Amino acid sequence: MRFASPLRRATLVRRYKRFLSDHRLDDGNIVTAHCANPGQMTGIAETGMTTWLQDVSGGKRKLAWSWELVCADGGLVGCHTGKPNRLVEEAISRGGIAELAGYGSLRREVVWGDHSRFDFLLEDPTRGSCYVEVKNCHMRRLGTCAEFPDAVTTRGARHMEELVSVVRAGHRAVVVWCVQRMDCDSLAIADDIDPGFAAAVTRASGMGVETLAYSCRLTTEDIVIDRRIPVRLS
Repeated sequence: MRFASPLRRATLVRRYKRFLSDHRLDDGNIVTAHCANPGQMTGIAETGMTTWLQDVSGGKRKLAWSWELVCADGGLVGCHTGKPNRLVEEAISRGGIAELAGYGSLRREVVWGDHSRFDFLLEDPTRGSCYVEVKNCHMRRLGTCAEFPDAVTTRGARHMEELVSVVRAGHRAVVVWCVQRMDCDSLAIADDIDPGFAAAVTRASGMGVETLAYSCRLTTEDIVIDRRIPVRLS
């Protein structure tokens, strides 16, 4: 996934009201950028960090800038939670996620039941249906292990239960964690942050829901899903 326009380097001044952030550009001007990340952003939203912004002016957006990347722990980290779906879709299309290869069609935002919606539905006459839910991950606290979630997510726990219902109906169900950083070799569920979600993931895995994690390769020009890393369940 290439960025639509060149990114501008800046320095984080502050992040506030969840979706707003102030940054000082290299020319000294301070701009307000949309922060497309409702989570805690543990370890990647500290004042003084180098950030990378995209100019999104010219449309109907209220803010002219979008916060895309941050330099943390010696490398680039993707902080835009709207990017993983596109990254996963691109990877599936080019065969970059072997576990999801071989399906004839892909549909986005597919309704399941009365109130559920999954990110993707893969279908094939011989392989059947595969429902896919994508999760963004950017937190790393200790060592080289990525962790999810960085805040309590009742919605995430509900998604896991809905994936179980897919398996019970005779279909394949997969959750994919898109780790937007390059310095992790595994992913763990942060049960100290959200024990309810951790229990839901463990229960869903035991019922046949597949869990995958892929890390990304990031530059200031593009982000690409790179390699599979193991998921460590509680």
